[in-house]
Amino acid sequence: MTPPSGFDAEPTPDAPDAASDRALRPKRLADFTGQIPVTHNLSLAVEAAQLRKEQLDHVLLAGPPGLGKTTLAHILAAEMGAEIKETSGPMLEKPGDLAGMLSALTPGAVLFIDEIHSLKRVVEEYLYSAMEDFRITIQLGEGASTQVLTLNLPPFTLVGATTREGQLSAPFRSRFGIRERLDLYSAAELTTILTRSAKLLNVEADAEGLATIATRSRGTARYANNHLRHIRDLAQVRYRNRITAAVAEEGLTHLGIDHAGLTELDRRILHCLARARRSVGLKTIATTVGEEERTIEDVYEPFLIQGGYLLKTPTGRQITHLGYRHLGLKVELDEQRTIF
Repeated sequence: MTPPSGFDAEPTPDAPDAASDRALRPKRLADFTGQIPVTHNLSLAVEAAQLRKEQLDHVLLAGPPGLGKTTLAHILAAEMGAEIKETSGPMLEKPGDLAGMLSALTPGAVLFIDEIHSLKRVVEEYLYSAMEDFRITIQLGEGASTQVLTLNLPPFTLVGATTREGQLSAPFRSRFGIRERLDLYSAAELTTILTRSAKLLNVEADAEGLATIATRSRGTARYANNHLRHIRDLAQVRYRNRITAAVAEEGLTHLGIDHAGLTELDRRILHCLARARRSVGLKTIATTVGEEERTIEDVYEPFLIQGGYLLKTPTGRQITHLGYRHLGLKVELDEQRTIF
């Protein structure tokens, strides 16, 4: 069957429709579903800062892609009644790039840096005095005519988001007074998120339909909303704008999402490991499946590991017995041989 217009063969959680994605984001901590320890701690920190009439401490949000780190940064700005400036680590090539953003901040503003682990060390170190003392040093001219100018900054809150907290240096990480980690969502939490999203997207959906999407969305809110948008297209074109379990099942099949929420690329990764019958390095996997190493490590591996399909060992990646079963392969446990 040819998929209806608007369906992708291999969706990824990092490429949603930007405008639609923003429209589905909650605007307040009270509306944010899941991540209860995180939202509780952030709510407490915001309220305390407001009572003391102080600037909210710098915040580091870590966790896999698509769990709501960017959304929480915008919510923090809204809760504080502050403007937010957005950038990402790879965009800040040199200290001058950062100095321009910092000097333009208004008092109380939130500076959000996505992929903050990608900051170059010289830029990271330039942030130290800005975070601690709200001042930066600007070098004017070169050689003998060089002058150093110290510029005071208005109080601001740096919110950093990272999928690789371990790549941040210890001195940098210690300058964040608030450090929170986001974890994958439960199916029930994703169903609640999808219920809200369906209303915003103006599509009728029953509980079974939304539960079907939730259980196959890899514990990731962005994935769930992406699936919902695609299945909405199917529902509007063929099923009178109503998503049932059968409609959700059909839509997910078009998207290549199996009963466990694995995509075609997930299955290719597992097949690569099954054929090798030994530990396989990340570079070999990336070459075999035609995907970047970083994408495999950040987007696909967390779910495969948490779901019990893959093991990450010092010698490489290994498929588990559950992974073999998911592919329909049998393993002779005594000899560790795969039967194809």
